[in-house]
Amino acid sequence: MSRTSRKIIFKESTGRRIIEQSRIRLICVGLFFILCFASIAVRMVDVAVFDKRARQTITVTDPDNEKSEQVELQQTTESATEFKLQRGDIVDRNGALLATSLMTASVFVNPKEMRDKEEAATKLGNALGLDSKKLLAKFQGGKSFLWIKRNLTPKQENLVNSLGIPGLYFLPEEKRVYPYGNMTSHVIGYVGVDNKGLGGIEKEFDQRLRDTAINNDPFALSIDVRLQAIMHEEMLKAVDEFDAIGATGVIMDIHSGELLSMISLPDFDPNKLNKDDDAARFNRATLGAYEMGSTFKSFTMAEALEYGTANMKSSYDAINPLRIGGFTISDAHSMHRWLSVPEIYAFSSNVGVARMVMEVGAKRQRAFLEKIGMLAPIEIELPEKATPLYPSDWKEINMVTIAYGHGISVSPLHLVRGIAALVDGGTLPRLTLLKDGNKGRADGAQVISEKTSANIRRLMRLVVEHGTGTKADVPGYRVAGKTGTAEKVNSGGGYNHNAKLASFIAAFPVENPRYIVLVMIDEPKGDKSTFEFATGGWISAPVVNRVITRMGPLLGIKPEYDVPQDDAEKYWVDKSGDKPAEKAKTHPASLPLYKQFFHAASY
Repeated sequence: MSRTSRKIIFKESTGRRIIEQSRIRLICVGLFFILCFASIAVRMVDVAVFDKRARQTITVTDPDNEKSEQVELQQTTESATEFKLQRGDIVDRNGALLATSLMTASVFVNPKEMRDKEEAATKLGNALGLDSKKLLAKFQGGKSFLWIKRNLTPKQENLVNSLGIPGLYFLPEEKRVYPYGNMTSHVIGYVGVDNKGLGGIEKEFDQRLRDTAINNDPFALSIDVRLQAIMHEEMLKAVDEFDAIGATGVIMDIHSGELLSMISLPDFDPNKLNKDDDAARFNRATLGAYEMGSTFKSFTMAEALEYGTANMKSSYDAINPLRIGGFTISDAHSMHRWLSVPEIYAFSSNVGVARMVMEVGAKRQRAFLEKIGMLAPIEIELPEKATPLYPSDWKEINMVTIAYGHGISVSPLHLVRGIAALVDGGTLPRLTLLKDGNKGRADGAQVISEKTSANIRRLMRLVVEHGTGTKADVPGYRVAGKTGTAEKVNSGGGYNHNAKLASFIAAFPVENPRYIVLVMIDEPKGDKSTFEFATGGWISAPVVNRVITRMGPLLGIKPEYDVPQDDAEKYWVDKSGDKPAEKAKTHPASLPLYKQFFHAASY
């Protein structure tokens, strides 16, 4: 082979070798980049799927309440779109949103990573409206974790993020929002900073609301936010007009047992809780226990009629005050004559019901009140429930005072449920705050006969037509009801004549009652419009009138104007009875005389 041929072959092999080496180098470089990208991809999958959350329990300081607390910090790489809300929505019976959750960001810092603590404190203070000096003091405290502010608005989050402060971090969190604020506060309740239910429905159904969030199904209550708005507005007006310290209002659907409205004043804004709200968080409707005054005479009438110790034609001596065991029972505006059963109820005579209950007896009175649920806590889907207060030793004087609503304290819901039983055929309803909450449940116990129930309806209608509750009468809606005015007990014992609880409880339409409406005003001050009276008839009955006037058309209840009068009036001055001759002497001579007595009645 010539020298020239060998040179050509050598050059060709050298070229192949160089090309081969280059190919190997390219393959190695390619494998290197593949391994790098694979490593990054594996890490991303690991972070995004297998190691989303790392938890540690540390001590943090919340600047909103200046309190240190142990919390479980959840650091996460989840994006805003991946963050899952912990609590489901709460809606009213018609789907109106009462409570919902929004995703927000909370900001915290590690002061040890800060380069300039003073500058950071100044910037954060200006951005979030916080005290920069207090922030700086905390930054210099040697801690590695400090909350700056929870649940930032989107605007605040962007502003803080743009500051570029080292050691500053965001944590996705959940903020509970209540669109109707104060108006539904005692029903819905509220949550803490960790979104745990601390009151109302939020607390009672804490776990169920968490499950609701998973299932994405709203939690429906029986409350009708339209009626809630009406009751809230009318009661606020009454509290303001009569300078009262508080109030309670309830609307109940008798047929279903569902509460359509429940108001307690003063109230609070669950969106902005603070220490000043502690007293306002007290739910008067379920947790308050009060002496109900003359509204309790409804139960005395029912037990006397049911046990047969009285009938609609019976009458009792109410000429003079009644002395029992050193105590004097009297009427605020005595008629100084015998009164028939309808007159006793319509005039709200203490002496009359006292004589009635003495025929019933203490043992049967207590058994009756126990049967209608007055001696045990109410069953309702709220954690705030009152235990009734009553004497352990049921003496004669206790029997008499309880007959007209003193000496026993129950919650407003006890009264609502009891009156519902009296007017709705005698069946004790099951109260509920859930839509269709009683669906599939057995009816309550039969506590009185249908005959007694019909007579109670007649008596309650008589109160509104001719008695102390005329200001609650709404043309076309046939309202029945009972007034109540109870003097409040002093802390040291005895009654305060200047501190009253003025109530009116109504049922309508009277022929087949569908709704119960209760209004209680706490310590109202009478004025010229009420002739200085601070009673249920003057203060609360007009509020009930306005509520029914507004809610009737809203619920599609057609008013009726040509309904015959109730036959309770035929007993108004009936002279028959066990001792007709004796009673005839003290009865009024003619029916129109009743008109002279009602304007001055105090109950």
